[in-house]
Amino acid sequence: MTIKIWEKTAVQEIADCRVVKVLENTCQSPFTGKDHTFYVIDSVDWVNLVPITADNELVCIRQYRHGTEEITLEIPGGMVDPGEEPMVAAARECLEETGYRADNLESLGAITPNPALFPNRLHTYVAWDVSLVGEIQNTASEQTEVTLVPMLEVPDLLVRGEINHALVAATLWRLLATT
Repeated sequence: MTIKIWEKTAVQEIADCRVVKVLENTCQSPFTGKDHTFYVIDSVDWVNLVPITADNELVCIRQYRHGTEEITLEIPGGMVDPGEEPMVAAARECLEETGYRADNLESLGAITPNPALFPNRLHTYVAWDVSLVGEIQNTASEQTEVTLVPMLEVPDLLVRGEINHALVAATLWRLLATT
């Protein structure tokens, strides 16, 4: 049997949750011709940036995450604003969340966060020799704290699960595998 693309026959918005929309998609099976219902969490594209200082330290942030109700160790990232290029969004997110300016970003490629539920992409980047130029610029609903981590410690933090955000881990493993 050859895998085939299912035809979307209907889309209904179930909920608009500000940063995501929940869609109910009706899709026709290419094998049986029958309709089936699938739920999709629609979002704009996201970005992650691996900012590394001249001293070979990874600029990380600690922040409270409402999903797990835990403080996590992550790299800067966020949503791509309408009309914004992903690379510009990555540099903006880094500056806002850490106060570090990232110039000369290099793409690490794009990945799909969870293709079963999300149609968007996560664009990943690395920036070398980032520099502290200002204060953190959090919004009223976020709070971040900068933590510098020697790059030599990053693999151990990933293996131990101290860095456990799946998209952050995927970005960091991709960097480690290519450098």
